[in-house]
Amino acid sequence: MALPQGITGSTVPRRQLGRHLRDLRNRARMTTRVAAQRLEWSEAKIWRIETGQTSLRSLDVEAMCRIYGAPEDAIEPLTTLARETKARGWWTEFGDVIDEGYEVYIGLEEATSRLTSYENELVPGLLQTEQYYRAVLAGAFPGISAEQLDRRVRVRTARQSLLTRAESPLQLDVVIAEAVLWHRIGGDDVTRGQLDRLRKLAELPNVRLRLLPAECGYHHGMDAGRFVLLEFPTAAGEPTEPPVVYVEALTGSSYLDKEHEVERYREAFAAVSSIAVDALPIIETLRAAV
Repeated sequence: MALPQGITGSTVPRRQLGRHLRDLRNRARMTTRVAAQRLEWSEAKIWRIETGQTSLRSLDVEAMCRIYGAPEDAIEPLTTLARETKARGWWTEFGDVIDEGYEVYIGLEEATSRLTSYENELVPGLLQTEQYYRAVLAGAFPGISAEQLDRRVRVRTARQSLLTRAESPLQLDVVIAEAVLWHRIGGDDVTRGQLDRLRKLAELPNVRLRLLPAECGYHHGMDAGRFVLLEFPTAAGEPTEPPVVYVEALTGSSYLDKEHEVERYREAFAAVSSIAVDALPIIETLRAAV
């Protein structure tokens, strides 16, 4: 399926191609082991291809299609899609400061039209001030050089432009645990600046910002932890890409796109939303207390 105009980078084409190839393999009732043996590849390579983790040459795609018995009229569109997996997004310039695997998230975020998020640890990256982010980086990477720190900040700033771009700004619906805003990350001046930025962003028509009151009891979102749900534009009435849930952990990140997985996180966000409140009154109170 064609991508919406303006989307760059290879992340979404890679995922699309991987799904098509996985479907062809499943229809051929072929295991990844048998496919790998016939292609003289490793099973790990088949997995990386099918999960959109790597780009592909047209010749490799054609070879896979032949082995899977794909119809002739399906091969050319897939080899064309393979060429799109070579595209370079703006973020590839910053590969030295982007954590392993995170470029996948940036590519998905770039393509998304709606982002739903629950955060219980930090102010979400799209809403952070530069000073807040620098304080986070200083704590996470004590030995980081000034140059690397500046380059990470440039990546964050470029990502944040999604909220204010002229055409189709990102629709953001985020709930933050109130306790997050009490953390004095970077000190009082940084905290005041962060609260001011949240107040300003909450006034944007494409941003819905709510807080989970500190006094609330147990809620289903506690089971889910922090997560981001990314949803994509439609073309001809169909989504250009299935929704994806991104879950970040200390030892690695997960991208969940099975229908039942996405539904569980929708339910978790609905539970959080049911007790979340408008952020502005609490932000005003916190701002006066700093």
